[in-house]
This record gives sequence, C-alpha cells and structure tokens, in this order.
Amino acid sequence: MKRLVTLLLLITTFLNAQESDYALVEKTVHYYLDGGTNNDFEMLKKAFHETATMRYITNEYKEVNALEFFKKGMKPGPKQNRKTKIDYINITGHAANAKLEIEYPTFTFIDYMNLLKINEEWKIVSKIFYKKTQDTSMK
Repeated sequence: MKRLVTLLLLITTFLNAQESDYALVEKTVHYYLDGGTNNDFEMLKKAFHETATMRYITNEYKEVNALEFFKKGMKPGPKQNRKTKIDYINITGHAANAKLEIEYPTFTFIDYMNLLKINEEWKIVSKIFYKKTQDTSMK
C-alpha cells in the first residue's frame, strides 16, 4: 500500500509539473499573440529569446532576428482586427513547440513556434510561418 501511495504521489507531481510547464508555455505564447494584437512591442518582446530567429518564404527564403523584425514593423495604434488561437502545445522536457493561428479578415498566419526553457523561463527561440489567403469569393 505504501508503494502505491508513493507511486501516485510521483505521478501527481509529474502531472502537476507538466501542467505548470504547459501554463508557462501558454503564457509565453500569449505574450506574442496579445502583444501583436495590441501593437505592444514590450509585451511581445517578453515571448522571445533575444537571438530568436524567424524564417519564412515570400518570393524567396528569408531569415531574420525575430525581435528586430517586430520592432521595425510594429507601430503603436489601435488594436489589430484579428482573432488568435492556439492549436496545440507540445512539451518534452525543456523543449516545446506550439502551432498558432492568427486570422485577419482576408488571410491567416499559421505560426509554428519552437520554445526552450532557459533559466526556468520559456522563450520562443525560432518561428516559421505560412500566410494562407482566404477565399473571399464565397463570403
């Protein structure tokens, strides 16, 4: 009986640690989503490691520092007209990834974020994305 109690305690501790990490990853991702929605670079900056990269394709492959990219492009102003959603978060040890959707009226960004737990804090270390255009002819 004592072994069963010990085993249950270990399982509960493990699950609580996983939930805790899940909540912390979710918080980090929300810094990114809410910072972007509200044009708040200081909030968005909390999500990224200072050397985080962003890789994407327009007409050609691009690779940039994520924070430099957002700092240049983000201007204070009214809240963005968009809906955000976390599709999933996966965590294994100190590594995690998340798939996000950011829906604007005529297109949606599909973001894939890679995160690491650095000094007990989850940070986005790389981002790739795809811009999916909406079929507005059916609306």
